[in-house]
Amino acid sequence: MNYDIKDPNLAEEGTQRIYWANRFMPVLAQIRERFAKSRPLEGIRIAACLHVTTETANLMRALKAGGAETVLCASNPLSTQDDVAASLVSDYDIPVFAIKGEDTETYYDHIDAAINFKPNITMDDGADLVSILHSADTDEKLLDNVIAGTEETTTGVIRLKSMANDGVLKYPIIAVNDAKTKHFFDNRYGTGQSTLDGIIRATNVLISGSTVVVAGYGWCGRGFASRASGLGANVIVTEVNPLTALEAIMDGFRVMPMIDAVKEADIICTITGDIHVLRHEHFETMKDGAIVANSGHFNVEIDIPALEKLSENKVTVRNFVDEYTLKDGRKIFLLAEGRLINLSSAEGHPASVMDMSFANQALSAEYIAKNYPNMENQVYVVPEQIDASIASLKLKALGVEIDQLTDEQQEYLNSWTMGT
Repeated sequence: MNYDIKDPNLAEEGTQRIYWANRFMPVLAQIRERFAKSRPLEGIRIAACLHVTTETANLMRALKAGGAETVLCASNPLSTQDDVAASLVSDYDIPVFAIKGEDTETYYDHIDAAINFKPNITMDDGADLVSILHSADTDEKLLDNVIAGTEETTTGVIRLKSMANDGVLKYPIIAVNDAKTKHFFDNRYGTGQSTLDGIIRATNVLISGSTVVVAGYGWCGRGFASRASGLGANVIVTEVNPLTALEAIMDGFRVMPMIDAVKEADIICTITGDIHVLRHEHFETMKDGAIVANSGHFNVEIDIPALEKLSENKVTVRNFVDEYTLKDGRKIFLLAEGRLINLSSAEGHPASVMDMSFANQALSAEYIAKNYPNMENQVYVVPEQIDASIASLKLKALGVEIDQLTDEQQEYLNSWTMGT
């Protein structure tokens, strides 16, 4: 088996951690058991470009149980858990191309290795794999094998919808991120908790009493703002969308332009999916000791070259913390090279929330296998019946029952003639 990981000897620890995560992923476990019996992915090759974590490992187990041949590469240079990569290779015979801290060249070499697997289905987190498959340098014959793909995150969906709008998307994509059982929970509760976890692990700062600036009030931003507030932070939100800015105000947060917010900030975290949210003028205005982090998919949210130009010295003061000394003596602390803080210095989302996200991935792969001949080269939402079934399975796993509509209630909701 061809693979590229840090150290196969790390497998034992990875196996234990994968087992622990599995305890909190009952929905995916049920899917895996069904897949093992029905084998809906028999003969299908799946290339996954995802964060190599314990939760992802359990997704890969489910896909393999369903009959798929799988390969996994990292969707971010700093998000790989090396012990998990070793366990997937040693215990589950799944080829993995991922090493935590890999340089940019190695990162893209690993994606190329996954592409050379000649997949029928791609699973992406950020759309790097899809983008490279569509590049002029990629053998057109490799695209001929692909029947469809899935996309895990907001940033990737934005890129793929742009490709579809420009008429260059060459195969169908299911936007797993847009499933209600994904972004309502993974993005909000998962990102909210794991982002704070990453910042605290990297810095050991006290959140209570600090001023935290949240750039972007989408589902990820509102989750982070809520959790920071819950720990006692004074939260400021920056936004470009008037509707979400109003939501932030109604949720009890101050809203202001970034140029004003950074003057007060102890901690600033970007979670937008856009480029250069923090720029030259913001670094010039930050107070001494400001901590800067990113929880959006790519590190381009922070204009790091601009920060470097303003600085006369850079030193790593602790793991995942770089101290930039500006020419006027102020210091700015950049966490995890501006990459995903929740996966760089912490473990990413808790398994119990990734349970639903990766259930969407597994069931979307099954849907593709059954329906791809009728799909066009566009970005699809996860079918409503899949979304609903995952929510029902999660409630059942939690031991929660809910009411059912009576026939009378159902008739009333479906009628336009019934009034007072």
